Amino acid sequence: MFEDALMESGGKLKTRSKYWMIATFVFNGLIVGLMILIPLLYPEALPHNSLTASLTAPPPPPPPPPPPPPPAVKIIKVVSVDNGLHAPTKIPKDIKMIKEDAPPPPAGAGVAGMEGMAGGAPGGVFGGITGGTGPAIHVAPPKPTGPARISGGVIAGNRVAFVEPQYPPIAKIAHMSGTVVLHAIISKSGSVERLSVASSTNPMFNNYAMQAVQQWRYRPYLLNGEPTEVDTTITVNFALNGAD
Repeated sequence: MFEDALMESGGKLKTRSKYWMIATFVFNGLIVGLMILIPLLYPEALPHNSLTASLTAPPPPPPPPPPPPPPAVKIIKVVSVDNGLHAPTKIPKDIKMIKEDAPPPPAGAGVAGMEGMAGGAPGGVFGGITGGTGPAIHVAPPKPTGPARISGGVIAGNRVAFVEPQYPPIAKIAHMSGTVVLHAIISKSGSVERLSVASSTNPMFNNYAMQAVQQWRYRPYLLNGEPTEVDTTITVNFALNGAD
């Protein structure tokens, strides 16, 4: 009996589990179907952001710009000019000679007073006084644009202040002499503005010569009655004159 009970209970259990599985599968299928149908029937139930992201597509790219218009074509008209010189198509039988009048005398060949009167001069003024030479024309000389180049001997006569250059001690002990030629620019007031060594027999004399000449003064050099700058040379001699 116990075995029969087990066999019967086993058949009942198998039958119940089969129906339970079918019912579970149908229930799960209904749930899945509802989950699929609800978004289709009620789309507003979905989140707005996800729906917008799924339905929004990027805008198409803008169309390319139109090509630039072609440049305007300029039309140049070629006009032929007739200069009046043409090759003859045939040789004429009679050739006429054209005689031209002599040119009039130049205007500068007139005379003072009336033509043919004594005392006239070429280039005179028409209607002037017989024997007159005409008014004198004075042309102002051009003003200098820079320092006037004057020789050292000429400018030395305009010197009004002189400072004796100091003799170098070493050269004095060694009984040495020398000559320094300086290039100088003298202003309109007579002061020495710029100095430079043009030539020298011994470099030890250069500074002593420049220190002395820098203190020299000159009378203003007049050119056409006006003071002007002078570009000149100044020679400084160093000699012991027999002194120890």
